[in-house]
Amino acid sequence: MMTALRAWPARRWCAAVLAAVAFTLVVAVPTALIDTPFFGREIPPTWWAWPSLVVSSVLAGMLIASYLADPSDAPADTRADRRATRGGWAGSVLTFFAVGCPVCNKLVLVALGSAGALTWFEPVQPLLQVAAVVLLLWALRQRLRGEIACPVQPRPEVSHV
Repeated sequence: MMTALRAWPARRWCAAVLAAVAFTLVVAVPTALIDTPFFGREIPPTWWAWPSLVVSSVLAGMLIASYLADPSDAPADTRADRRATRGGWAGSVLTFFAVGCPVCNKLVLVALGSAGALTWFEPVQPLLQVAAVVLLLWALRQRLRGEIACPVQPRPEVSHV
């Protein structure tokens, strides 16, 4: 992974930073980690909400930047790329659920009710965040492994005259 990251040009790193900031805002505003007049929380954020959001944001930013085309590369849509994309989406969604207010999430309230959200969902949120980080890290690893893989060159045609 480090070999691929060292080869990234500055524009990819800039894209990673911008994507990480955007990811942070997209998650932190609706989950009311950032106080706005549009969203509120019934239960204050946990001590681990911001650190885990920062970790997820950095991984998501780097993952998003890995999709920035390198002009010297031919586009490739492999099965590993599609799995990495799904892993990135899943990790992002899990981060949203992990750092959000358990009783403010409408999906959780419909599924479990307010008592169930506090009794069942809130204790699981740290595990959701661990799963989110694992998925984002796995997806990033898949993408970076593809960047340093040796390309397969077709054999030249041999004429049997």
